[in-house]
This record gives sequence, structure tokens and C-alpha cells, in this order.
Amino acid sequence: MTDNLTQRREPSRAEQFIELGVLTLRSAREGDVHTISLSGELDLATADDVQRELERIEATDAASIVLDLSGLTFMDSTGVRLLITAHARSRADSNRLSLLRGAPAVQRVLELSGVDALLPFAD
Repeated sequence: MTDNLTQRREPSRAEQFIELGVLTLRSAREGDVHTISLSGELDLATADDVQRELERIEATDAASIVLDLSGLTFMDSTGVRLLITAHARSRADSNRLSLLRGAPAVQRVLELSGVDALLPFAD
């Protein structure tokens, strides 16, 4: 009976990969410029955290908000939607938002969705 309990408590192979979808967000202000740097994956599981931080910074007096996508390894359609809505809010609020390009895989998602030319990339 003990052997069966031990076997049931051991994680299966699928359970060992539970850290998928990890995102690190660094938010820092220098003078009038506030930079939000993202690394990892921007997807359904992480987009709400980025959205909240963007809205928090938009409520400040920062003259410029930079969203740095260069550390992202993955972005899904939820991330694309987040960028589009952030850009729309920025257009209504002095165009404070600019984006730094992501890795080729991230830029490819933006190209395939047809929004790469619409977003305010600084570089």
C-alpha cells in the first residue's frame, strides 16, 4: 500500500512543466521617461498584469512611456490586443507610448496580424 501512495504522489512528466507562461516585468522611471521592460511570455496568463501596470503608469505625469518588448520570447493574440488598446489610449492622451521591438518571433506575430506598421515603434 505504501508503494502505491508513493507512486501517486510523484509528479507526472506533464506536471514538471508548470512554469510555462512566465513573464518578468520591470518598471522604472528616469526623469520624465517611464520604461516597462517585459521578458518571457506575453499571453493570456500574463496580459492582465501588464495591462494593470500600463494603466498605473498612464495615470502618472510621465511625459513618455516606453514598452520594451525586446526580452519577450513569445506573444499570443492577447498580447497583440493589449498593444493595440494601449496605443489607442495613448493616441487619446498625448501619444506618450512608444514600443521597442521584440525578438523576431514576436515581431513575426505582429506582422502576421497586420499591426506592426500601425504601432508606435521607437526603433
